[in-house]
Amino acid sequence: MKIVFVLENYVPHIGGVEILFKHLCERLAKKHKVIVVTHRLPNTKQKEVINRVEIVRINVPLFWSRYFFTFLSIPKLLSICKDANIIHTTTYNGAPPAKWIAMLYKKPSVITIHEVIGRNWSELLEMNWLSGKLHEFLEWLVVSLKFDRYVSDSNSTKNDFEKVTGKRSQVIYPGIDYDFWDPKKYDGIKIRKKLGLEKKYIYLFFGRPGPSKGFEYLLGAVSKIKDTIKDSMLVAILSKDKAYSDRYIKIKKSISRYGIDNNIKILQPLPRNELPNYIKAADCIVVPSLTEGFGFSVGESCAMGKHVVASDTTSIPEVISGNYVLVKPKDSDEIAKGVIDVFNLKCTKTKLKKFSWDDCVNKYEKLYEEMLNG
Repeated sequence: MKIVFVLENYVPHIGGVEILFKHLCERLAKKHKVIVVTHRLPNTKQKEVINRVEIVRINVPLFWSRYFFTFLSIPKLLSICKDANIIHTTTYNGAPPAKWIAMLYKKPSVITIHEVIGRNWSELLEMNWLSGKLHEFLEWLVVSLKFDRYVSDSNSTKNDFEKVTGKRSQVIYPGIDYDFWDPKKYDGIKIRKKLGLEKKYIYLFFGRPGPSKGFEYLLGAVSKIKDTIKDSMLVAILSKDKAYSDRYIKIKKSISRYGIDNNIKILQPLPRNELPNYIKAADCIVVPSLTEGFGFSVGESCAMGKHVVASDTTSIPEVISGNYVLVKPKDSDEIAKGVIDVFNLKCTKTKLKKFSWDDCVNKYEKLYEEMLNG
């Protein structure tokens, strides 16, 4: 098959969506011709092949790049998709051009839905009312587009999607790379020494500091945690992104306001292959998200055998397993209690849930074949 993916973001951009499509595209490329059309990030090539995946990057202005991609990708898609067998896209800005081209060439099309925020844009992403309503409307337009098949990456997303659109979708969970996230391969003691935290109780946050990740509620929990766990330290690995520059300023002010400068260590973003060492070094991982389409950080932390404190929201209860505590979202007191409970070994204990990439890719291949065979 020739499969064309229309994705507003692809590696080296990092996030849950990019993890899914990196694995899916590279595994499919072992058997099929796979082309990814995405927007061009600074310092990336306009066209290259990575692990058999042909990547075509569209030049877009840095300002509102994702919105420009919707329209500027069309000329390239016109030539690439003419002989495609399948056109596959995802929410949000790659969906309209993918659908338009699929209609033009009468090609089977599929969209992967990662999350449907619905009426919660203003609340979850700190937008004003007007901007929230505009994004709610644009999201509705995207998920209402008529594709041949709809895939959700969790039951939570499936339920939200079907509630908003009245359409049916199937669930295909992304995978977790258990070979990469094998705790036996990593050295947490070395990291503790490097950070000068050999004797500290470390609870770790890693990821974007965006409003949907709930980091500010974790900051609000630090004072209560340090009062009970005297030698505790929050280590936060925060990804750098110009879009969050205002939030970095807000985070710094919050740290000063709470008087927790000596109880938090903020680290620069790490190459992905170094991250497991830091997770191995932690006693507890905290995921205070307000919403998660799948929750890779939860699944990866569980795969590393860590105790996890995470918000009881959206897909997280589907993904979490092992030793964990679920807490109410947007509640610093609940987060503090969760970390303290884990410190005292009071947590839920279950068998580790497994999410296989082979299973994920096989289900997508089967879906493509069903679409081609009518």
